[in-house]
Amino acid sequence: MQKKLIGLIDDDQPVTLFTVKNKNGFEISCMNYGCVITKILASDRRGQYENVVLGFDTIEEYGQNAKYLGAVVGRVAGRIKRGTFRLGENVYNIPKNEKNNHIHGGAKGFSHVLWDATVLEGKEETTIEFTYLSEDGEEGYPGNLEMKVTYTILNERDTLSITYKGICDRDTVVNVTNHSYFNLSGNLQRDVLDHELMIESSTYLELDEEFLPTGNLVPVDDTVFDFRKFRKIADGVDSVHPQTVLVGHGYDHPFLLEDNSGTIVLTEKESGRKLIVETTESAVVLYSGNNLAGSETMRGEQVRNYLGVCLETQGPPDSIHHPHFPSSILLTGNEYKSTTIYSFEVIID
Repeated sequence: MQKKLIGLIDDDQPVTLFTVKNKNGFEISCMNYGCVITKILASDRRGQYENVVLGFDTIEEYGQNAKYLGAVVGRVAGRIKRGTFRLGENVYNIPKNEKNNHIHGGAKGFSHVLWDATVLEGKEETTIEFTYLSEDGEEGYPGNLEMKVTYTILNERDTLSITYKGICDRDTVVNVTNHSYFNLSGNLQRDVLDHELMIESSTYLELDEEFLPTGNLVPVDDTVFDFRKFRKIADGVDSVHPQTVLVGHGYDHPFLLEDNSGTIVLTEKESGRKLIVETTESAVVLYSGNNLAGSETMRGEQVRNYLGVCLETQGPPDSIHHPHFPSSILLTGNEYKSTTIYSFEVIID
């Protein structure tokens, strides 16, 4: 376990980088700014440990971080239509930070603020515990929400477990996820188009022209949205399906997980890396990096489309406007809790 001051942000507040390495060589780096995961070193089939997530080198770059690389996003991940919602008799107006809509918790949300951090070291695991008080009215949301996010790394296995907990003194809405972009080729050697993905889901959510769920639950059968057997990310990019074309040639869609939980598996055959994602959440948003390209550079690489893929385990976006979706409402005094486990393995030929 190592701690390192990496810079200052938000009126000269110190930002600390935490790095945990287990006995195998598996390594996680994260910081108390936005709970951002900056690096994950995972083994390929030759035993070579390389970085498998997108990230920047400096805190100044993370201060912008318009693509939410590695960050925890909330209070509510995804879009909320027209930046407004009703809870009981009250109507709340929250910032419209993406055209006509609210996205990923607002201008700062959870992703662009400093969290308190505590390291808990045990015999079998190391945990970094982040806590943050989102005060009543922050980004327009009601209630004082006490949030805790824990990153736990096992000593014997190449596994990262993320648990989110929250309790609020007023009825509010909470739907939190981590926004890491995975690229299993290692050190950005290739894009993710040849990555193969499996999702235990028979239904995805149709999107409108603003990438908001229409409310329609669409069967995946006989479409490029059927990931019940392994399918390449490239299938959606090359498809002329109206939904893949809509989001910029690829995926940016929520998938409902079977029995409100499920397993997601991502593989990259050339490196031999496999990522297994298990979650207590009811959905996963698959984003294939269709709109990553821009003027930014990332660790010497020009940022380009399809350089990473997000697997955002969460409740369905904009559920506050769709009563038939699993709810994001957190009642006063109740606990919000969600866990996602990321296990890195090597493909056995």
